[in-house]
Amino acid sequence: MKVRKLLVLLLVIALAFAVGGCGKTDDTGESGSNDSENTVSEDGMTIGFSVYDMQYEFFQSMEAGTKSQVEAMGYNYILHDQKSDETQMVSGAINLINQGVDALIISPCKPESLSSIVDAAKAKNVPVIVDDIGGGGTDYDAIVISDCFQGGQQAADYTVELLAGNEGSKKVAIIKCEPSAVYAIRRGEGYKENIEKAGFTVVKELSGHSKSEEGYTIMQDLLASDPDLVAVFAENDPMGVGAANALADAGRDDIIIVGFNGDAEAIDAMKAGTMQGTVAQDPESMGKLTVQLADTLLTGGTLDYDDPTTREIFAPVNLIKSGDVQ
Repeated sequence: MKVRKLLVLLLVIALAFAVGGCGKTDDTGESGSNDSENTVSEDGMTIGFSVYDMQYEFFQSMEAGTKSQVEAMGYNYILHDQKSDETQMVSGAINLINQGVDALIISPCKPESLSSIVDAAKAKNVPVIVDDIGGGGTDYDAIVISDCFQGGQQAADYTVELLAGNEGSKKVAIIKCEPSAVYAIRRGEGYKENIEKAGFTVVKELSGHSKSEEGYTIMQDLLASDPDLVAVFAENDPMGVGAANALADAGRDDIIIVGFNGDAEAIDAMKAGTMQGTVAQDPESMGKLTVQLADTLLTGGTLDYDDPTTREIFAPVNLIKSGDVQ
C-alpha cells in the first residue's frame, strides 16, 4: 500500500509540472476557475498561501491574518486549501509555483512530503515560508512556530502560583502529544524545566496522541497510580479537556489542569471550573508574520532567526487564566 501511495503521489507531481501555467486555477489547485483572487495577476507581485485545512478555526484565523497582511503590503493574493490531503498539498502547492507566485507560504498537512514543493520553488527562485506544523527537513527559507517551550514555562509558573502555600504532595504529570509532534513536545519540556525548578517532581509523562479520549483514560490511570497528584499539564487542549472530564467524573476537584492551544473547549472547561488555564497560540499573528518575512526576502533583505540552525522564528503565546474567562 505504501508503494502504491508513493506511485500515486509521484504521478500527481508529474502532472502538476506538466499542466503548470496552462490555465487558471481555483483554490483547490484544479483548473477552470475565473476568480481573479485565485489567479496570479500580471500587475504586481503575488504571494500564494497553501493552507492545511480551512475547515478548522485555527487555520481560518491563520488565513485571515495572511490575507490581510498580503493586501496591506500591496501584494496580490492566491489561496490553496489542502483539505488535510497529502496529494492535494503537493499538487496544489506546485501549481501555485507553476502559475508564477513570487513567494510561497505553506502550512503543510504532511511536512514529510514538502521536499518536492520546496525543490520546485527553489528551481524558480521562489522563497518558501513554512507556517507551523513542520518543515520536513527541507531547504525552506524560514519556519514560523509558536514559542512552545516558553509557553510550557508559562504554564508551569502559573501552576506554581496556584499551588503557593501547598505543603503536601509535590507530584505532577505531563500528558504529551504524539512523538512526531516535534514542536508540541517542547511545551512539556518547558513545563518540566520550570516546574522542577520550583521543587515539584514530574512522576509520569504519558502520550495521549493529541486525543481527548486518551487524555481521559490517562487521567484515570494517573488517579489509580498516583492519587496524590496536585497538577497535570496537557500539551494540547483536547487532552487537557479529556483529563478534566475524567477528574469531574471521579469527583476530584483538587488537581490543577492546564492545557495548550486556547481552544474553545478549554475556555468552556475553564468557565465550568474543571480546567484552570491554557496557553493560547495566535494563528492570525503567525499568518501576518509569514507575509512580513516573505516581503523581506522579496525586497532583498535578510531574515533574523531565533534559531539560525533550524531557521525558526518564534511567535509569542499568551497564558489564559481561569479568572480571565469568568
